[in-house]
Amino acid sequence: MVQPLMNRSILLQSRPVGMPGPENFEFREGNVQEPQEGQAVIRTLYLSVDPYMRGRMSDAKSYVEPFKLNEVISGGIVGEVVESKSGDLQPGDKVIGMLGWRLYNTVDAGSVRKLDPSIAPLSAYLSVLGLTGLTAYFGLLDIGKPKAGETVVVSGAAGSVGMFVGQIAKIQGTRVVGIAGTDEKCEYLTRELGFDAAVNYKADNFQEELAAACPNGVDVYFDNVGGSVSDAVMNLLNDYARIPLCGAISSYNSTEDVGPRILSKLIKTRSMIKGFVLSDYASRQAEGMQQLGQWLAEGKLKYEETIVEGFDHVVDAFLQLFQGTNLGKMLVKVSDPQA
Repeated sequence: MVQPLMNRSILLQSRPVGMPGPENFEFREGNVQEPQEGQAVIRTLYLSVDPYMRGRMSDAKSYVEPFKLNEVISGGIVGEVVESKSGDLQPGDKVIGMLGWRLYNTVDAGSVRKLDPSIAPLSAYLSVLGLTGLTAYFGLLDIGKPKAGETVVVSGAAGSVGMFVGQIAKIQGTRVVGIAGTDEKCEYLTRELGFDAAVNYKADNFQEELAAACPNGVDVYFDNVGGSVSDAVMNLLNDYARIPLCGAISSYNSTEDVGPRILSKLIKTRSMIKGFVLSDYASRQAEGMQQLGQWLAEGKLKYEETIVEGFDHVVDAFLQLFQGTNLGKMLVKVSDPQA
């Protein structure tokens, strides 16, 4: 590079206790790192913020290493190559990878994957054709194993994973009931996405409304939120129900262990509950992307994105995840493609 580009990064300054706040993060400026042989400089176009990142901000043992203090936070990023010293990447190429929360990332060419913008908008590779769509696909079909005529309940149904779970379940011929946090989201699920019913978990008579929406009980419960919402669903499980356990956003910021014991319900109904993460299916992601892409092309899948503009608002967008303001995938648009 003739003249060093100025870079900005977001670091984890301290580990949150309870709900994270701006004080847990630090913006830092510096020069963009010069690429070495086999490397490329990637300019961030879209940046993904996801609930699982909250767990990585704690130092508790988990399925993935926690973020380190005073180091750049990482996540899913779609970017554009601006300089390359690799024969595999050319300036203007659009790529995706797990990269740092930076304006520019200098990385080995093999750590990112090229994208085809003609197949879908670039942002879709962070939602329906990315982490959230694939999570819905494998969790529902591999663990939930829905059968035509069964009832599938999805919590967090208007979120980035839940909306795809419901639509895929409809493709399988099931009755789909979504749980969301506003009447507007519930209406969106039934009117736009074809859910058979949707229930607002904030309603005073939530348990009764949920039972009415599931007259034949629940065969598959795709759990994205945990907490009192899941407690209510557990009371409606049919024998041999399957529960893909994807997330527990309701308790990510909790500082104490609370909740009923559900083991007796699982025993009585002989139900199966299994936690999973997308990396469990790393060897099958091409399969998932091909099927999701086909359904998208056939008009069988719709998706929504909540896009926040500007790198300065990355932390704000992340914190909004825990307020339930987003419809679909929460993304930050950092810049427009130049090529």
